Amino acid sequence: MSVLVPIPIGVVTVSDRASQGVYEDKGGPAILSELGRYLACPWRAVSRLIPDEQAVIEATLIELADSEGCPLIVTTGGTGPALRDVTPEATEAVCEKMMPGFGELMRLESLKVVPTAILSRQTAGIRGKSLILNLPGKPSAIADCLKVVFPAIPYCVDLIGGARLETDPSVCMAFRPKSGSPKI
Repeated sequence: MSVLVPIPIGVVTVSDRASQGVYEDKGGPAILSELGRYLACPWRAVSRLIPDEQAVIEATLIELADSEGCPLIVTTGGTGPALRDVTPEATEAVCEKMMPGFGELMRLESLKVVPTAILSRQTAGIRGKSLILNLPGKPSAIADCLKVVFPAIPYCVDLIGGARLETDPSVCMAFRPKSGSPKI
């Protein structure tokens, strides 16, 4: 009998005030809730709550990718134009490849809800066998953004050699080519 080992998924909230206990982190729990709906495979959250400090964000992303082996790392917060919003810069600094299509699609979807979505700098990138995805901080925006990009996430993770992520088809139908396993 084989035992399925839960796949570690990184969930990072980037917020000065939440990391200091000034207010409750709502972004991280929103990501966890959405992942709980989408993922049908065994997984476990590897959560972090950190300040808007580029060096700390970079170190956290490196730890989750390289040490924890998270095939997917989802961040919330720090994607706006404010001076302390540096999550995209930290992501770009630690990734070998950037995946701009994720941010483009998330902004396009968010523009249907709010005209200021154009100010958001969500992005995604690849570090080794990890896909790092930057989401906005508002829980409803997290749900809107994940809804449109999640169908592509499992195949992207397949292509970079990460653990196989299975989705609940009643919630999200992951796209995978019918030709079989990816050429890595």
